[in-house]
Amino acid sequence: MKLERKRVKQIGAAAAILSLMGAGALAVRAADPEPRYHVAADAGVNEEDLRAAIDPLFDGDEDVGETRALVVMHRGEIVAERYAPGFGPETKLLGWSMGKSVTAVLVGLMVADGRLALDSPVPVAAWSQQGDPRGRITLRQLLAMTSGLDHVEDEEPLAQADTVRMLFTDGAQDMSAFAEAKPLAHAPGSHFSYSTGSTLILTDLMARMLTNNADPDARRQAMQTFIDGRLKIPAGLKSLTAEYDAAGTMIGGSFLHMTARDYAQFGELLRNHGRGPNGHQIVPEKWVDFMRTPSRRNPAYGAHLWLNRESEESVLMPGDAPQSLFGCAGHGGQYILISPGQALTVVRIGMSPDKEQRAALKRRLAKLMRLFAA
Repeated sequence: MKLERKRVKQIGAAAAILSLMGAGALAVRAADPEPRYHVAADAGVNEEDLRAAIDPLFDGDEDVGETRALVVMHRGEIVAERYAPGFGPETKLLGWSMGKSVTAVLVGLMVADGRLALDSPVPVAAWSQQGDPRGRITLRQLLAMTSGLDHVEDEEPLAQADTVRMLFTDGAQDMSAFAEAKPLAHAPGSHFSYSTGSTLILTDLMARMLTNNADPDARRQAMQTFIDGRLKIPAGLKSLTAEYDAAGTMIGGSFLHMTARDYAQFGELLRNHGRGPNGHQIVPEKWVDFMRTPSRRNPAYGAHLWLNRESEESVLMPGDAPQSLFGCAGHGGQYILISPGQALTVVRIGMSPDKEQRAALKRRLAKLMRLFAA
């Protein structure tokens, strides 16, 4: 009976936290004297047309949900940005699953260092028993969401989904352990199944490659030092803020925060094949190419990065935007959309919880992007 009451409390807490997140109550807001709406006169497109494409994302007749921030970068320069009341250029915003792509970039740096190998079995203690089929799971499969592990990303009621349990209830103290304890549902490499658990396994792996110390503080410090020195500072992502669970594992699949401008700067890092704002190669070009290569089990997904291809699981806008478009997508309508042929990066942060809202939102974003010539 006590266990049942505890479980009810946990589910209630999860629902409350998700409600707060959806309402934006946990956004790190700051008073900002800068204008909330700016369109450059030399944006490369007609200024009135650009405003006409931006305005419906905030206050149009079509229901696209609540847009909190929009940044448009063209040829490396911000040509338009707008914020909802209470948000501004200095507001740190939760990206949800857009953080998965940041995690993949960090994994790539470790692969380049020789700490990790794409096609070697991932060393996880829970999979080390002789004959355990999970011991065959590779880094490549975790990145492509084809590990085969049994993980339910979303289901109704939401509180029973593995992702919610992992982030907010019985798995929250040690999220990677929750994910690593899952059995196989499919043979590794045989089936695409989107999983925030796979990303937590990756972040646990990175922490273990950086330190042998299991102390949570030591794990956090080791990971944060790596992030700061190899990505945050070199790429100019000053606002990049990671959250960690009680075990000291970075929650890279869901809880990374940045300003809208820094999300755009991260998109530019990918658009420029891993080169930072000063032209220095921060992430190996081959790694970014790998992230953008369609996986074998889902042409709309690369390595923790979405591609603009037709697929049952596609979340971008095939048919409405160039096939070369790729990007990051997060729960509730967070997007970093990167169109290399247009030298364009578009960031939208907000809340569009309904499928119909997200469909309308993507139509509006595609219309905005079509203003810019290839």
